[in-house]
Amino acid sequence: MEQKINLKNRVETVLETIRPSLKADGGNVELVDVTSDGIVKVKLTGACLGCPMSQMTLKMGIGRVLKKEIPEIKEVVEA
Repeated sequence: MEQKINLKNRVETVLETIRPSLKADGGNVELVDVTSDGIVKVKLTGACLGCPMSQMTLKMGIGRVLKKEIPEIKEVVEA
């Protein structure tokens, strides 16, 4: 359990570095959960919600950065 909390804190720290770019376009990302098998569940909010580019932002932006910074992360999905 402590390991999951630590992983969640690390994910949140990385998301803080991504948020300014999302906020500049009127959007944001919310961490929903991090599973024990390395799946990060996030919720896109604001202008990101319903944006045609949101899946690209999720996979190529948020997912790429999280996997680079935290190798234990296997996938980032929308919750």
